Amino acid sequence: MIDVAEKPLRGLKFIDLFAGIGGFHYAMESFGAECVYASEWDVAAADTYRINHRCDVDGDITMVNEANVPSHDILCGGFPCQAFSISGKQRGFDDTRGTLFFDIARIVAHHHPRVLFMENVKNLLRHDGGRTFGIVLRTLSDLGYTTFFKVLNSGNFGVPQHRERVYIVSFRNDVPRCAAFQFPQMQKPSALFEILEDNPQEVKVIARHDIQIYKSLLDISDIPYDSRGRLPNRPLQIGIVNKGGQGERIYDPAGHSITLSAYGGGAGAKTGLYLIDGMVRKLTPRECARLQGFPEDFVIPQNHQQAYKQFGNSVTINVLQYIAEEIAKSIGR
Repeated sequence: MIDVAEKPLRGLKFIDLFAGIGGFHYAMESFGAECVYASEWDVAAADTYRINHRCDVDGDITMVNEANVPSHDILCGGFPCQAFSISGKQRGFDDTRGTLFFDIARIVAHHHPRVLFMENVKNLLRHDGGRTFGIVLRTLSDLGYTTFFKVLNSGNFGVPQHRERVYIVSFRNDVPRCAAFQFPQMQKPSALFEILEDNPQEVKVIARHDIQIYKSLLDISDIPYDSRGRLPNRPLQIGIVNKGGQGERIYDPAGHSITLSAYGGGAGAKTGLYLIDGMVRKLTPRECARLQGFPEDFVIPQNHQQAYKQFGNSVTINVLQYIAEEIAKSIGR
């Protein structure tokens, strides 16, 4: 997380849909907004949310009547992207039925919040030849919103993780300054070694005969700074385990981590493998929390597999904060 001195969204209320473990909650609250409703169907993630944010979390949003969702100024949500039931028929709102985006649309149709702030996988833009995202945009337009979207990489915002996601910001058409909205530019380069734990406990070390290290940057003086003296700001592969397939590539902490994942296989499943202090190992849950911008007092599930899954599914708080800053400017806060 980045420190926010002023609270330009103070007095505004937001809801947190598909809330996960509360990345949007941290970002919006850091700008002074108040969470008045959260929904998350995954029981373990909802428990983590309750523990850390000390608020109620509703269950499956598909079972919640939109009239029972509190009035709000900003709707937040990292909605899952699954195949739309009717694609490319140009039936607007009806095209979204049977998808989780429909639940966002019906809540928007009832409450008409000033701002919608959403995140999704980059592939949403290409899904079904772009028709899926076309339905999303058309639906938002039909509901009376002007929409902006852009793919941003978490690694450009002070978090050493290569994570590309599409961010979607929609303003109700009567918001006077919405046309001035711009997504933030790159803020800060970083390296994985900056967020590593000192002497981590229960670390998963990979000790196998088929490890191949073909390049090493163990000495910080050897970090390949670019022509302007900046850190490389990308993953730096230096070896492999086995045949080097998914989860079998080894990276140097002078670069970035690969994208944290809720799933995936291989020796480095969910975090990737890194050569740290002479050992090839996975990242710890606390290191994953830092890669997603969570504060040091964030309570991590004791079950490591749950922790990896939850951080892999989460949003990157730092990126949300930089976007929230631009949202505040566009609504005159």
